[in-house]
Amino acid sequence: MANYSLMANAVRMLAVDSIEKSKSGHPGAPMGMAEMGTVLWRDQMRHNPLNPKWLNRDRFILSNGHASMLQYALLHLTGYDLSIDDLKNFRQFHSRTPGHPEYGYTKGVETTTGPLGQGITNAVGMALAEKLLAEEFNRDGYPIVDHHTYVFAGDGCLMEGISHEACALAGTWGLGKLIVFYDDNGISIDGEVDDWFNEDVKRRFESYNWQVISAVDGDSVDQLTKAIKKAKVVHNKPTLIICRTVIGKGSPNKAGKEECHGAPLGAAEAELVRKELNWSHPPFEIPAAVYADFDCKAAGMRAENDWNQLFMEYQSRHPDLATELLRRYEHELPANWEQIVEKGLHLVNQKQETIASRKASQNSIEYFAEFLPEFIGGSADLTGSNLTKWSKAISLDEQNHFTGNYISYGVREFGMSAIMSGMYLHGGVRPFGGTFLMFSEYARNALRMASLMKIAPIFVYTHDSIGLGEDGPTHQPVEQLASLRVIPNMDVWRPCDTVETMAAWGSAISNTTRPSSLVFSRQNLKFMPRDHNQLMNIARGGYVLQGGGTTPDYAIIATGSEVELATNVADKLRAQGKTVRVVSMPSTNVFDRQDAVYRKQVLSGAKKMVAIEAGVADSWYKYVGTDGVIIAMDSFGESAPAGVLFAHFGFTVDAVLAKLVV
Repeated sequence: MANYSLMANAVRMLAVDSIEKSKSGHPGAPMGMAEMGTVLWRDQMRHNPLNPKWLNRDRFILSNGHASMLQYALLHLTGYDLSIDDLKNFRQFHSRTPGHPEYGYTKGVETTTGPLGQGITNAVGMALAEKLLAEEFNRDGYPIVDHHTYVFAGDGCLMEGISHEACALAGTWGLGKLIVFYDDNGISIDGEVDDWFNEDVKRRFESYNWQVISAVDGDSVDQLTKAIKKAKVVHNKPTLIICRTVIGKGSPNKAGKEECHGAPLGAAEAELVRKELNWSHPPFEIPAAVYADFDCKAAGMRAENDWNQLFMEYQSRHPDLATELLRRYEHELPANWEQIVEKGLHLVNQKQETIASRKASQNSIEYFAEFLPEFIGGSADLTGSNLTKWSKAISLDEQNHFTGNYISYGVREFGMSAIMSGMYLHGGVRPFGGTFLMFSEYARNALRMASLMKIAPIFVYTHDSIGLGEDGPTHQPVEQLASLRVIPNMDVWRPCDTVETMAAWGSAISNTTRPSSLVFSRQNLKFMPRDHNQLMNIARGGYVLQGGGTTPDYAIIATGSEVELATNVADKLRAQGKTVRVVSMPSTNVFDRQDAVYRKQVLSGAKKMVAIEAGVADSWYKYVGTDGVIIAMDSFGESAPAGVLFAHFGFTVDAVLAKLVV
């Protein structure tokens, strides 16, 4: 029979010793949650250490990611490809055990966590994806998609506002396979939390329509086991298991105190922990019996083999469904994807429509949705403004038993964005969601995390400038385009018409290693004629729309609604005998990745460089230099009709011409 006390103490000591060796880390939570991790990973969670990407595995998310050594210890002990040397290398350069769990660095880590609240929100997205795919692909006798999503979360996760957004939705959607363990240790960095976190968590989650199992002793194997089994029985509600624990359990002088939260215990205290736990082994030495008790490889292989056998039968009975499911989980696009994108470009090029780019975006969604059944769209209570819903979309609501492919997230921009990342990480779906560009601010850390993880949810932003008009400066984005563009690994697109909008969507969908922010207008944008080469060059982020020559008098760069202004200015200059090149640059991020020869062809040689965009100027200096002219915003907007605002802030032909002197 397994010695759970010894197993949990092995987790504790690996955390203590790794953190002590690195002289950095958070020992308190791993020590306090050791029994929780042991019971879940060893007995209750279905996973295969030999194949961490098994399609039907249970997902585990450590939302309180500072407790990373808990997860690393469990990965090591249960048999994943994470060696004792990796644990010794905790928090070191290019190690597989970074300070917080990072997706892509460590096998078995499902998402990057650390900014509190986002892990539990990613988990909501994973559980939602599981529910949607099960509804679509499972058939009688063949529960091909059938797994749980487990979360460890602390006080900080539940304090963060995003957890309110996500957990309310999880209850509304009835995500019965989402099980969250709340590490209720009463301590955060500033000390005992009662003075700043004394809400009734049980009643809060019950009000969200969760099953709550409270007053569980987090050190009791029996109570934890019973709680998990009870959670699994309820299929129409997510479950919160409130586990009372002691932070830093086993530390004679620091247990239950904030001192053990975010710093090594110290060599002297680490030795006292050894005595307290009757742990006679030197650092990083684990008894063979503990490894034997923890080893999940054989059980994991049996579980996966059983599933593989079921899936083979499923393939024989439902071959098309099986092929489609595997394609989606790999984020593979249809085989003729490049032709689909090119056809879409030619279609909109032939229509020559002058419409708002948000409407052009909806038309693009309508087109691509025919080829991408994995599309899951949505909006943060702005569907009619973002135009993110297409004709064949089915809303997630009670009438449809929360199945479908379109989500009304409510006014929850941050929650929506992190849920989308969780859905993408789960696999099998391709999420996008919309709000106003101004409110990307609320979601910014989720965008950063998606970029950090190199995953590809699609963020749709409309009402892109002062052009939205009367709602005024609270809703008029000024600095947002620039701030999105500087997020590493994020592609930002601001198209000037229907054709560039189709290209932006095609690029975003094609991308599987970076997220995209697609930025669209409220007002109509004039169609721009192009030849075939120009049509193909849109995907390069920037291209010559008009003019050319090696040494024109002016090269004018513009994006979005300001491209039409640039062409009108160019017409006036040409009437004065000037030579002008107009460059449309819908994505500076993509353009900057092009080879030097192409970038030089597009931008070099002009006597005067000009950039026009209804946003802050800062990011344009790298193209026009300090001697160039930038027509931009240097203040917030105003409340007035769009035409009045563009004139007031200098976005007219005459105002631009007045600033151009060669």
